[in-house]
Amino acid sequence: MKVVAIVNQKGGVGKSTTAAALAGGLFLKGLRVLSIDLDAQGNLSHTMRAGPGKGKSVLSVLLQEATIQEAVQSTPWGGLLPASRSLSGVDAILVDTGKEYRLREALELVQGEYDYVIIDSPPALGIATVNALTAAHTAIIPAQADIYSLQGIEQLAGTIRTVKRYCNPGLSIDGILLTRYSPRSILSREVQGLMEQLAGKLDTRLYQTAIREAIAVKEAQISRQSLLEYAPHAKVTEDYRALLQEAFPEV
Repeated sequence: MKVVAIVNQKGGVGKSTTAAALAGGLFLKGLRVLSIDLDAQGNLSHTMRAGPGKGKSVLSVLLQEATIQEAVQSTPWGGLLPASRSLSGVDAILVDTGKEYRLREALELVQGEYDYVIIDSPPALGIATVNALTAAHTAIIPAQADIYSLQGIEQLAGTIRTVKRYCNPGLSIDGILLTRYSPRSILSREVQGLMEQLAGKLDTRLYQTAIREAIAVKEAQISRQSLLEYAPHAKVTEDYRALLQEAFPEV
């Protein structure tokens, strides 16, 4: 079971869209996929049509009030451990020793039931993101082609180094993914060059695939459908298929 965390403390960079597209793409290849929504906004849960679930969510699992088997919901795109709005206060709630390991320990109970776990992390470097990184084998960092994203990645890299040192020495950054990219923009091309330099410093790569800006992404979100389901022939969908091949060559 391979666990992949989609992380960036900057909001609006396409984490949930990327998580949904990768989970959907892996599911369409016949693989057993579990998606985990650690963002209090619940965008991934909304897209995957999460139900009430008897009040059980990823927060219930982190607080050890429910097992992961009790909280996981079945969706058209595989299993989903849905978000909770109360995740916004998780840093104040989850304070016990070993709090960084809660998600990893929960996933050990479903080892063998899934081929891939895709974690959508929140736009913050709090305990939820640390849980995602502690549970993950690899991380994918979506980022827009702007200077703020560059600064954010440098901050995130510090958190990843800390997690590797104290919680998860096997964690690696699989790559940085440029999202909402416009190849015609001079700024986008300049930032792409800087991203490549930053990726080298972080001992990772800038994916050759860049995700272009497209209205189909927002339309798929409104319709609560995976992008691959809503617009299978769109160019942005082709981008995500290319990313799937690049990030998961084994499938």
